[in-house]
Amino acid sequence: MSAQTGSQLRPTMIGGIAILLWALLALFTAASGRIPPFQLTAMTFGIGGLIGVAVIKAAGRSFSVFRQAPSVWVLGVTGLFGYHFLYFTALRNAPPVEAGLIAYLWPLLIVLFSALLPGECLRAHHIIGGVFGFSGAALIVTGGESFIPRAEYTFGYAMAFLCAFVWSGYSVLSRHFGSVPTDVVAGFCLVTALLSGIAHLILENTVWPASPTQWLAVAGLGLGPVGAAFYVWDHGVKHGDIQVLGALSYLAPLLSTLALLAVGMAVADATVIVACLLITAGAAIAAKDMLQGIIMRRSST
Repeated sequence: MSAQTGSQLRPTMIGGIAILLWALLALFTAASGRIPPFQLTAMTFGIGGLIGVAVIKAAGRSFSVFRQAPSVWVLGVTGLFGYHFLYFTALRNAPPVEAGLIAYLWPLLIVLFSALLPGECLRAHHIIGGVFGFSGAALIVTGGESFIPRAEYTFGYAMAFLCAFVWSGYSVLSRHFGSVPTDVVAGFCLVTALLSGIAHLILENTVWPASPTQWLAVAGLGLGPVGAAFYVWDHGVKHGDIQVLGALSYLAPLLSTLALLAVGMAVADATVIVACLLITAGAAIAAKDMLQGIIMRRSST
């Protein structure tokens, strides 16, 4: 097991927690009722940001962490707010299934863009793993139906692709700011909440949660998929194996579907089984080096 692979194992596992949390996104969003997208984004990122601030305060760390170069703030806010703004714009201008499929190119783009990072080496098994994962995600998102692009949705498709490009770019470029503490993500969340609130006031009508269950779902989103997930993801992409994290990200739609199945909000079929096999195989192929290193380390002890 190489020194680099060994040092990346723990942060990669921490970054992988984000994927588990994002798997709960669809379930919690469905349980939150009919809150408009930008309003829900503002509420949940506000919770996520305030939780981050509370952790900084409780740990006795300094709020001077927010004194970062403008480039750090531009990258962070573009990644968090830009992704969600483009994603919701895509959903408004293209069928959700097709927009969602294009947007889910981001894990594969992370794998490809990682080749531009210093010290990273893109190998065939990384690409193969990413393609397997995307194929599985495509089955999940489309339900096995064909995707036939239509000219009238060109703008929506473009927004979905930009959405994928922005999140993958944010994830990969975060590597260049590896010395920036993850605490700064709290600031990114709060600015994203503010900008989402402004977008909500301009584009949407306010709808508040109608029951305690819906309020709990909003809180759950802010604590997990739209809160803690971004902190652990930041740590993972800065210090872990970003190619493995990119491939593993395709587990999110699969686990999301399984979570919906568990509560009776989705129906299992052969498509889910095939997608499970493709995504699992893709993740294993992409993580081949890391898995071999773990096996070698255990056999030597």
